[in-house]
Amino acid sequence: MTSTDSASQRARPSAGPSWLVLALACACQFMVILDASIVNVALPSVREELGFTPTGLAWVVNGYLLSFAGFMLLGGRAADLFGPRRMLVAGLLLFSVSSLAGGLATAPEVLVAARVAQGVGAAMMAPATLAVINTFFTESNARARAFGAWSASGGVGGMVGALAGGAITTGLSWRWVFLINVPIGAVLIVVAMMSPAGTRAGRREPLDLIGAVTGTAGLAALIYGVMQSADHGWASGPVVAGLLLLGAFIVVEARFARRPMVPPRLFKIRGVAVGNGMLLLFGGITIAMWYFSSLFLQNVLGFSALQAGLGQTPAAVTFMVIARWAAALLPRTGVRPLVLAGSACFLAGFGWLSLGHVGSGYVTGVLGPTLLVAVGIGLTFPTLMAVATADVPEGDAGIVGGLANTAAQAGGSIGLAVLATAADARAAASAAAGSSPVGALAAGYGLVFLMAAGLGLAIAAVSLLLPRHRRG
Repeated sequence: MTSTDSASQRARPSAGPSWLVLALACACQFMVILDASIVNVALPSVREELGFTPTGLAWVVNGYLLSFAGFMLLGGRAADLFGPRRMLVAGLLLFSVSSLAGGLATAPEVLVAARVAQGVGAAMMAPATLAVINTFFTESNARARAFGAWSASGGVGGMVGALAGGAITTGLSWRWVFLINVPIGAVLIVVAMMSPAGTRAGRREPLDLIGAVTGTAGLAALIYGVMQSADHGWASGPVVAGLLLLGAFIVVEARFARRPMVPPRLFKIRGVAVGNGMLLLFGGITIAMWYFSSLFLQNVLGFSALQAGLGQTPAAVTFMVIARWAAALLPRTGVRPLVLAGSACFLAGFGWLSLGHVGSGYVTGVLGPTLLVAVGIGLTFPTLMAVATADVPEGDAGIVGGLANTAAQAGGSIGLAVLATAADARAAASAAAGSSPVGALAAGYGLVFLMAAGLGLAIAAVSLLLPRHRRG
């Protein structure tokens, strides 16, 4: 039996229009991913008007990503204790209020604080959306289709963010990059309060405060240290502190907590353990695809930022289409065939991308291979999310959603640091050997793409730990 099959054995928690529930979950996921990317193009305007230093400006992006990843586990457990719908409403409210504060900010400190608060709001929403899908859509086919739509909505958010940021900043003001969230958030709050999703009240038990503090602080410190690794190295204070705190968190959860925030028994479920391991690796795949292919387009082929965004649009559309199709296939094929097919696409696509050089054309050097990689992402992402959140008790759906999101976010942060370090080292070696500056950059990106192909092989190998699909 696959991880998606047993879900059909649970009773639906509530009746109601399923389209409204799915639309709510997808809209919240869209907002979360949109705000991770839409601000990038607006950064020069933000710096000029508010007087940011170069170091401080990075925190307009990093503040959001850091609090988003750091508070995800706490947000997931809160969804279990207080109910997914309450957490969606609370997260949307915090997200909207902090967006308003960011849009009206007159000082750098205010904008950074607003971005940190936005990240906390996003961390409350993201696990709750997965909990809603996992508990409301209990029939295997419907659940798989819901995960496909949820995955595609994140892809839409990333694509729209990359394109809309420039349009809003140019046509209106950078402030509307944040202010646009306020009316959208207000509408979604009303929809969430009307929706039948996540109506259960949660559990009457206290929050594991020691686990919450050590887990949240450990994740935040580790990810902050990884973000700073290019300047301070991997043995920096935040990395060491993060690892120590996460070690303490594991000991507390396993030995001392009466009601742990992340119950160790969850990792006895093979889908949860293996699925989160694959999502950790998958985070590096997404960074290599979207971040480094954009750098290749701009720094090697000479595209502008807007042209690079448009150049990645066919791959983004392909991902969204394939994600919906793969979700429909999942109940029939099971997890492993889709993951192996996706890994084959990673191997072929990234291998092809690694051949890129200064004289490469867009169609044969970028478009073709990125479409292959996008097919692989579409096959694997909704599949991995489905397997990592299935077969768990309804009362743990929130924390399992938080684990899955955390694994993907942490994998992306660590992957970015590792791949960027490797790219810089290869580029420096190529420059020392006599390559032109652009040729050296191309060599560095080529190594990144080969490493990403290796991550695809690792995902395929880990997927073999999953049980075979059995029909019926």
